[in-house]
Amino acid sequence: MLKIVDITYSIEGRPLFEGASATIPQGHKVGLVGPNGAGKTTLFRLIRGEIALESGEISMPARARIGGVAQEVPSSTTSLIDTVLAADTERASLMAEATTATDAHRIAEIQTRLADIDAWSAEGRASAILKGLGFDTEAQRRPCSDFSGGWRMRVALAGVLFSQPDLLLLDEPTNYLDLEGALWLEQYLARYPHTVIVISHDRDLLNRAVGSILHLEGRKLTLYQGGYDTFARTRAEQRAVQAAEAKKQDARRAHLQSFVDRFKAKASKAVQAQARVKMLEKMVPITAPEEAAKQVFTFPTPETLSPPIIAMEGASVGYGGAAILKRLSLRIDQDDRIALLGRNGEGKSTLSKLLAGKLEVMDGSITRSSKLRIGYFAQHQVDELDLGASPLVHLQRLRPEEHQAKLRARLAGFGLGADQAETHVGKLSGGQKARLSLLLATLDAPHLLILDEPTNHLDIESREALVEALTAYSGAVVLVSHDMHLLGLVADRLWLVKGGAVAPYGGDLESYRAELLAGDPAEKPAPKVKDKPARPSREAILGLRSEARKCEERVNKLSEMIDKLDEKLADPGLYEAARAPERDKWLLKHAEAREAMIRAEELWLAALEALEAAQEG
Repeated sequence: MLKIVDITYSIEGRPLFEGASATIPQGHKVGLVGPNGAGKTTLFRLIRGEIALESGEISMPARARIGGVAQEVPSSTTSLIDTVLAADTERASLMAEATTATDAHRIAEIQTRLADIDAWSAEGRASAILKGLGFDTEAQRRPCSDFSGGWRMRVALAGVLFSQPDLLLLDEPTNYLDLEGALWLEQYLARYPHTVIVISHDRDLLNRAVGSILHLEGRKLTLYQGGYDTFARTRAEQRAVQAAEAKKQDARRAHLQSFVDRFKAKASKAVQAQARVKMLEKMVPITAPEEAAKQVFTFPTPETLSPPIIAMEGASVGYGGAAILKRLSLRIDQDDRIALLGRNGEGKSTLSKLLAGKLEVMDGSITRSSKLRIGYFAQHQVDELDLGASPLVHLQRLRPEEHQAKLRARLAGFGLGADQAETHVGKLSGGQKARLSLLLATLDAPHLLILDEPTNHLDIESREALVEALTAYSGAVVLVSHDMHLLGLVADRLWLVKGGAVAPYGGDLESYRAELLAGDPAEKPAPKVKDKPARPSREAILGLRSEARKCEERVNKLSEMIDKLDEKLADPGLYEAARAPERDKWLLKHAEAREAMIRAEELWLAALEALEAAQEG
């Protein structure tokens, strides 16, 4: 159990925490959310003991291990698989000692401990984690120096997942993952055997992988049960109640003050007036919740072009003479909203570069409208901004003739206010850099906007603002993103990039998600050829149907139980210090119910599959 008790901490005189407290039960999966700059990453540093508290206490069970991805794996000649294996320092130390130990008792101790920590299956577990994060078997044997910084961040993530600390702290882990890797991580975290706290702006991950939301706001911590959508609804209801109470109190205060002002000079009313003054003094102010700052993106409007704006016939594209995508026959109109789907390495970025004019066709043809303007955003462009120049200087370089007031207005249209306009880019947050890059990509009012992972480093409010801007935008959009929430709200066409081809995808995003989670059929062992079994009897099928129905009823009952527990735990009064034992009891029951739900759903799925197989037999 992680206990945060009445902590206080400031940075350069600015308080981040004042009397903040929270209790995270053992084994809980928690999403840490809050406004940018509120202190989420600082809280991780305090938990790890990297910086000292001014007051209060953070405690965990003795000998509990804390793990997180602090920095990328350095470039080295060590293979990826060996780098990940080395992350489990106890296993690595014991394996090294086993080769040199001579004392019989010590050798026995080493072998017993290696068996206890399942050391002999370690390579298989490490390989499975690397594969889930996008590294095939061949890549796992290559040295770290073969990979870029972003890919080495995945190796660092694989290492900490493999080491399985008692408390896993992850700060925006999906920023370096594609859609496949993000979905894999969701599943992995949901089943992680220990406690997890994850800072994330990925709504899907916060809804699927965690069971609680720890909210940092106003220098306080509040734990809410349920995923992000449940938290958002509860929070909105609380804010509405708080605003209504503040309005009532203001009216009551005005009424009392009016009486005092009217009658304080009259002797006959002096006692009543004085009584009302005392009432005013004793009123505990109820402050209306501050409205969250509205996040905005303002895309300029392009003129309308005749369709199609891009057309391809038998086009092939690649690098250095080798075609990656072949025989492409596609068209894009100005009102298209296209999401590019496909596993890592299939060619989504290659297609994006072809559309953007950064690659030429090797065969076939590509025709673009003569007046077509294209905006292109990719994560590497954020990294290539001039760190020593301000956002205003970036715009002045591209628009030297424009008045400074107009340039500032452009920056404000992307949420970069007066303070950020003249701040060196190197001092801006990741989200602010992404906003600047999006502004630069759309500066010329493009007819086609190509966005490759645009939501990295954007908070949830900024992602919602981006959805609104793209919905209102009158140009075409081509999206590559691991954020399925964004894809689902923006895209109305899905193109699958697979096997060197690009074609419309026949299903929806949910069916594609299911395909990715099911894995590649080609990688599964081929079933052994057996004689066709006899068709099960009617009684056997009825028995399987009854079992499936029982499993479904069990899932429904657990779902009702979890809903009731969510309601119980949504009561703000439960988080008062005096009710800590009661709160801990309900938190434990909630954790147990969620674990039971996972097992019940697995049994239900197995029962349905057995019934389906019997009916088809």
